[in-house]
Amino acid sequence: MKFLRKYILSLVLASSAVTLNAQSADFKTGKALEAQYNILRELSVGFVDTVDVEELVNVGIDAMLNSLDPYTEYIPDENEEDLEMMRTASYGGIGAMIRKIDSVGVLISQPYLGSPAVKYGIEPGDFILAIDGESVLPLPVDKCSERMKGQPGTQVKFLVRKGRTGEEKEIIVTRERVHIPDVSYSGVLRDSIGYIRHDAFTDGGHRDFRKAFMSLKEKGIAHLVIDLRSNGGGIVDEAVNILSLFLPKGTAVVSAKGRTPQSEFVMRTMQEPADTLIPITVLVNSGSASASEIIAGAIQDLDRGTIAGVRTYGKGLVQGFRPVGYNGNLKFTTAKYYTPSGRCVQAIDYSNRNSDGSVGAVPDSLKKAFKTLKKGRTVYDGGGITPDTTIKAESYSRPAYSLVANDIFGEYAIEYYKKHPAIASPAEFTVTDAEYEDFVQFASKKEFDSRSAAQAQLDQMLKSAKSEDLYDLYKAEFDALEKKLSISKEEMLRVKKAEFKPLLEEEIVYKYYYTPGRVESIIRNDLQLQKTLDMISKGL
Repeated sequence: MKFLRKYILSLVLASSAVTLNAQSADFKTGKALEAQYNILRELSVGFVDTVDVEELVNVGIDAMLNSLDPYTEYIPDENEEDLEMMRTASYGGIGAMIRKIDSVGVLISQPYLGSPAVKYGIEPGDFILAIDGESVLPLPVDKCSERMKGQPGTQVKFLVRKGRTGEEKEIIVTRERVHIPDVSYSGVLRDSIGYIRHDAFTDGGHRDFRKAFMSLKEKGIAHLVIDLRSNGGGIVDEAVNILSLFLPKGTAVVSAKGRTPQSEFVMRTMQEPADTLIPITVLVNSGSASASEIIAGAIQDLDRGTIAGVRTYGKGLVQGFRPVGYNGNLKFTTAKYYTPSGRCVQAIDYSNRNSDGSVGAVPDSLKKAFKTLKKGRTVYDGGGITPDTTIKAESYSRPAYSLVANDIFGEYAIEYYKKHPAIASPAEFTVTDAEYEDFVQFASKKEFDSRSAAQAQLDQMLKSAKSEDLYDLYKAEFDALEKKLSISKEEMLRVKKAEFKPLLEEEIVYKYYYTPGRVESIIRNDLQLQKTLDMISKGL
């Protein structure tokens, strides 16, 4: 009886503590909200300049959420379309990438394969001068984009200046639901190796993958490469559906653990597999994140295949969406993902990242060893998925990044498209020496950073020397070194021909053969992929 009384008393005290803690949390929250409201009221009335309270609140919300992790964010009602695009990779419109050229109009940079733009004859290099009778010149590019988008089935009228002929004509386009497929390319590479390039995980995207795989299977492939490089993830159910193609029904492939019972779950394959025997290699890099890491982690832990490339990004967070009023949504982290062996995918330290965003160095003391479930191989946590075979990608120079960032390859590709009605197939097309020299003359007149890494470091050294009053002392040496390292844009473009030419060919092919052709062109010069194929062919 005495024991029972003590037990009941302990329950009452525990319950009281929970209630008091909840009341304390509610009081602190109310206190903070009241202080925030009072601050905003005083600013709106007494600050020296006019205050946009709504904008100020949004800045505060963004800062508050960013202090939690990099992935929790507020999505206001005006960004609802972006949220839909994130979930489905679909929108209502004409299906084209655009740029605004202020003195001319809206440049069609690249229509999507099978889009309304293509169906109605809108091509790369065309300019849209007016939308529904209104000139686009005074409109910013986002407003132009808004007017081009709309409900599928509705029409939009363009005044178009054709890039190839200069002719101006009216084109009425019926908008459609534009969908960007998750699978950008699939095909059979050398030695009967099937290849699927998978770029995202959007609603229903697993059907694209299944269709691609079944087509390759019918062609008798002996090995499958799933390319998840730079695939930043998306809907986790889609990753599970893809894993269902290769694992027995009911196999646990990922679990989640959070603060509440509702946030914890185990996800299992739900369908009968299409093939449990074909060898699989998953190719990953530092941009492979979230759902990509779930696929790589499951394939590795269940010994269903091997992982090649470099360590993945390390984003193992479950994201949930909650409405927060006025059509706004909160995207926030509710749990962390774990692979079948129990590894946490999430990087230990959010802030410890390399320049490309990948996981920084993780001390061995913080890593924990796990065993794969069939073969008992040792794998480690600490952030991301470490490949079974490390194959580094080709690195690019500073000027290459600058040429891409400033879209100079793309600009030249449009000019090339205007002059050439057709080109060879993606696998065969090459730029001639004369055409590359033409590109050199074109690009050298454009604004981009043509400095080598050595030149950039020297510029930083000169800046430091001047700030420390050392420049005059060593001016002769600095001038001599600067003279040796400095080359003109034309010289740099010629010296880097072997690096730049494949990038130029890729952009030109893109204009004629869209994304699948672009990927096919990339494959020829993709050293990381080629080394992976060599490894597979040699049975390593």
